[in-house]
Amino acid sequence: MLNQPVFILAIESSCDDTAAAVLQNDIVLSNVVANQLIHNQYGGVVPELASRAHQQNIVPVIDAALRKANIQKEQLTAIAFTQGPGLMGSLLVGSSFAKSLALALNIPLIAVNHMQAHILAHFISEEGFEKPTFPFLALTISGGHTQIVKVTDFFEMEIIGETTDDAVGEAFDKSAKILGLPYPGGPLVDKYAQLGNPKAFVFTKPKVPGLDFSFSGLKTAILYFIQKKVAENPDFIAENLNDICASIQHTIIEILMDKLKLAVTATGINKIAIGGGVSANSGIRNTLAAAENKCGWKTYIPKFEYTTDNAAMIGIVGYQKFLLENFETSDVVSKARIQF
Repeated sequence: MLNQPVFILAIESSCDDTAAAVLQNDIVLSNVVANQLIHNQYGGVVPELASRAHQQNIVPVIDAALRKANIQKEQLTAIAFTQGPGLMGSLLVGSSFAKSLALALNIPLIAVNHMQAHILAHFISEEGFEKPTFPFLALTISGGHTQIVKVTDFFEMEIIGETTDDAVGEAFDKSAKILGLPYPGGPLVDKYAQLGNPKAFVFTKPKVPGLDFSFSGLKTAILYFIQKKVAENPDFIAENLNDICASIQHTIIEILMDKLKLAVTATGINKIAIGGGVSANSGIRNTLAAAENKCGWKTYIPKFEYTTDNAAMIGIVGYQKFLLENFETSDVVSKARIQF
């Protein structure tokens, strides 16, 4: 079977993006994402609305992925889907469709851990992007997760540090909300930060032992700082928006880098790969790239389209599991919470 090309249809529906991709071995033929703009007016993802939108989007998104890849469904070798973690209603839409199609086509079904996929997205073959060599440290940063993971092999991973409260993406989005910026605010903080002075305002970094993170205290400190300054000057935010965003972003990046330096010292591994939606942040990408010279690290920064939730990353895990014949039966269940 492996003498022939392996065509994987991958489905991602863990949160509010309906995504489908087709991979030929480790090469992406198509990667289609339908965003759900309905959540913007609520300032965050509404689970019930997300699952309904997935039901509307999944057929056209998968059809678009197959058409763009110029693949007939009968040519598919296997179907990979996100098992978790994520919103249960959203996960069930993707898993139900994957199970039904795999059964109809009589091809293997492959369950994928969403967080593993963010890490293994680095193994998609893309011109100009080098694949990591084992072992390496992965910093997975998103709206729901902040983790440092020791990666020894494709499916040998150990979380050695994680957030004890809020994720880094939540810290960005809630800071943006404090500043009156619309949801999702993280990309806007990044945009304005590029125009400001990162040392204009000083925010105290939380003291958390070991390799774990905490962002709730920083978020509270930002709230009190803004409330105090606005009480003194109602136009404070408008007059200092770029500097405020730059200072917030600088503090968050310093927190991440401090923990990475500790992790390198603790493990002796100086190869660092980032993944997850927040790894799209320009400040984080630039700081990590500079760490190659500053810290003597080897750093891996993924292609931009593989940072946020997408199905190509599900597909590359599906391909690696296919090689191991790690398949599921139709009674496999979705899991809102799932560990490595």
